[in-house]
Amino acid sequence: MNVSAEFETVVIHLLAAVAAGGAIGLERSFHARPAGFRTHTLVCLASSLLMLVTLYQWKWLPGVPMDTVRTDPTRMAQGIMTGIGFLGAGVIFKEGLTVRGLTTAASIWVTAAIGILIGVGFYAPAILATLLTLGVLSAFRWVEAKLPSHAYAHHFIRFRRQDVMPEAEVRDFLAAHGFTVANMSYRLSDDGASFEYKMVIRTSQAANTAPLIESLRRLDRVVAFRVSPTGD
Repeated sequence: MNVSAEFETVVIHLLAAVAAGGAIGLERSFHARPAGFRTHTLVCLASSLLMLVTLYQWKWLPGVPMDTVRTDPTRMAQGIMTGIGFLGAGVIFKEGLTVRGLTTAASIWVTAAIGILIGVGFYAPAILATLLTLGVLSAFRWVEAKLPSHAYAHHFIRFRRQDVMPEAEVRDFLAAHGFTVANMSYRLSDDGASFEYKMVIRTSQAANTAPLIESLRRLDRVVAFRVSPTGD
């Protein structure tokens, strides 16, 4: 293979990696995720570039017969995916009681895999994987929103010690708003002046949260409360 043909092949590989990574990154940027357009593009480009190193092994040691050198391209792919694990972990963060960034971490991981495919010239599976990834990130979002599911929230409610709502009444109040109690704990606070219920509540309709908050706000005997929905 002459120099111009080699250069053309490298350019095609790298531009294809930029296109695939950029397409996935645009979807992440559109939804304001911490790792977006540039991050995904660079991940795919770097993966493709590193796999090109194994594609042109004879460039490593010029003048050395290739039958005397044996390298395993899968070792490079394994190293890339291991390194991407650290980058993916960096976009996962805890926001209050909610863990976010898991989908973005997964998209970075699959982007690296697509970059590896492009780096070794497997364009057909790389294109298919890119289209499937975009479908999962966009179309599946709509499907997920339509699927019935349980919504959970961390909830605490505080009363004055002399005016505590009985536990059975608290459970009935929550049930009237479509919630069940997964577990409950109890605590005296403010040097014994206040009594708190802490619990995880569950509902089959996330829209039940707003009416619950409004009802709690109107209860004069409630000193303080918090409802913190969980998410992924």
